[in-house]
Amino acid sequence: MTDPIRSLDARYYTDPAIFEAECKGLLARTWQFAGHASQLENPGDYFAFDLGAESLFCVKGRDGEIRTFYNVCQHRAHQLVQGSGSTRVVVCPYHAWTYELTGELRAGPNIKAVEGFDKSKICLTDVRTEVFLGFIFVNLDPDARPMDDWFPNARTELEEFVPNWADLKPLEWVEIPENCNWKVSVENYSECYHCSLNHPTFATGVIRPETYDIQPQGHCLRHTTECNSLDQMSYDIHSGFENFDKYSSWFLWPMFSFQVYPGNLLNTYHWRAVDADHVVVWRGWYSVSGEDNETVRRMAIQDRATTVEEDIHLVESVQKGLKSRGYVPGPLVVDPKCGVNSEHSVMHLQRWMREAVDG
Repeated sequence: MTDPIRSLDARYYTDPAIFEAECKGLLARTWQFAGHASQLENPGDYFAFDLGAESLFCVKGRDGEIRTFYNVCQHRAHQLVQGSGSTRVVVCPYHAWTYELTGELRAGPNIKAVEGFDKSKICLTDVRTEVFLGFIFVNLDPDARPMDDWFPNARTELEEFVPNWADLKPLEWVEIPENCNWKVSVENYSECYHCSLNHPTFATGVIRPETYDIQPQGHCLRHTTECNSLDQMSYDIHSGFENFDKYSSWFLWPMFSFQVYPGNLLNTYHWRAVDADHVVVWRGWYSVSGEDNETVRRMAIQDRATTVEEDIHLVESVQKGLKSRGYVPGPLVVDPKCGVNSEHSVMHLQRWMREAVDG
């Protein structure tokens, strides 16, 4: 008789040293969401963002390629850009060293006075970048495997569920602070063992819980289910596309998820870890051309008032419990048949979490 698989020790969720190790290791070796390609419609468009302790920026070149660079001048380390905007060249505000949109040094005041100065050897430090169905992801590891290797079949499956992805732009991004470790929030998202008890709207109005399942595809957790009471949906789900009558989700380890609601409505989650006790979840909603859409707006409001609000209370209670001296990590309910009342997805997640820290 084998011992049951137990949940991770509380220190993985509460110890600031483990959080620091994740920032230096996990965030630097995995694909992380940067933004949406529609933010960079024209050559010279850029936006800056933080990834852990690093400041980065994405910019669209004259060749149409989106590139990402560390947001630091190669002269004396001043940050190059703030926020978002558009520019012909990237100019450092400290000493006006100027870079092409491809990162090469173009000019700098009086650099010709420096004997042996070769500007062709100076370039901004670039970052691995992929545009995945209009979403920009970056990886600080220059040798990282492509996203299609990390998340096999995810791109193809998403194209089947969101065939008009190229026409979509962000309608709104909702910022949701949670007083818990990012892993607590991710685990909660990645199992439906708690759904029937805690999410009555989601469990009765969207999914059919007894058909809900989550399976790993590489480092993707693939959520599938039959839908419930489609004739009672609060909006017209007949989009004209296939899979209009399904709900599906793709969680891309470690901090991003695509969801598709009936009617081929795309929405996303992006977890931004703040510290060991805090995370901000960016909830994204998308529409054709980013134009106002009553159905999407209504779904965003309903989602925020039900599932999201319900989850906030759950994950914050878990974080408090993890700090209790009375907590002893219990066994995971890993059903060989998988299904809605199994925590096999959490088992996979916790293995990835442990590997990220312990190697």
